[in-house]
Amino acid sequence: MSGVADILVNGLALGSVYALIAVGFVVVFTVSGVMNFAHGSLLLLGGYLTAVLHPHWGFLAAVTAAVAVTAAGAGLVELVCARGRHLGQAHVLTIVTIGVDILLLAELSRLIGSDVLSLGDPWGTGVVRLGGTVIAQSRIASVLVAVLLIATLFALLRWSRWGLSLRVVTADREAATLMGVRLRRVRVSAWCVAGALAAVAAVFLAAFPTPGLDRATGQVALAAFPAAVLGGLTSVPGALVGSALIGLTEATVTSYRTHLGELGQSLGDVAPYLIMLLVLLVRPNGLLGAKETTRV
Repeated sequence: MSGVADILVNGLALGSVYALIAVGFVVVFTVSGVMNFAHGSLLLLGGYLTAVLHPHWGFLAAVTAAVAVTAAGAGLVELVCARGRHLGQAHVLTIVTIGVDILLLAELSRLIGSDVLSLGDPWGTGVVRLGGTVIAQSRIASVLVAVLLIATLFALLRWSRWGLSLRVVTADREAATLMGVRLRRVRVSAWCVAGALAAVAAVFLAAFPTPGLDRATGQVALAAFPAAVLGGLTSVPGALVGSALIGLTEATVTSYRTHLGELGQSLGDVAPYLIMLLVLLVRPNGLLGAKETTRV
């Protein structure tokens, strides 16, 4: 029974981190129609800044600065994409984000090199024992922080003027323009929110039990991408469901890796995509995604 409990705890903790990343994918896509493939390098940027700044400023100040810079960087990426809107379709702008990702990732990889960086988080290697289950304090913190941030985001979407503007833009861009909603401001703010969430996710991806931040940490965002897709790219609740499902899948594969032989060594990397494909075969719009309507 303790093995099942370990899988549930670790899976949900991992899913909470994926949720911060997946929600960023969804928010950007619903507002601009662009799949931001620079999200992983922005996540790595936030983690790198935290690692560099924490010895001088302390952990909280370093995280705050990293979140602010990463949010600004994400907004800058949107402005770069906005300048290319004359090119037409959203898929062209998605390719632009791939180019941004390559450039940013190359520079960050050069700066990090082969080092494994510590972000100076206050949890260290501390653990909590609940019965026969051992939980890293960092994973408890990840769940609490993710719940707090996502609950705050839901509240803003529901009750703030910004949230109303974002929902109007998502529903009908032309109507939003006629109502006086400033589309560029809404798009940039949505990208900034996604960047800020990615920077926070980087802190927990580099925390114990992982050894720290390295140049491959940004690739974890690719595991959150299937979570956003299978949940439905237009649904924030769907991103949460998809993240929990991907987190539990990875925790299960990791737990039984030794029983799977050579297959288990690589199954963890492809498991999120297998789950995504299986779900999309049954529900092409994702678990909670809205069906597209076409006027004929």
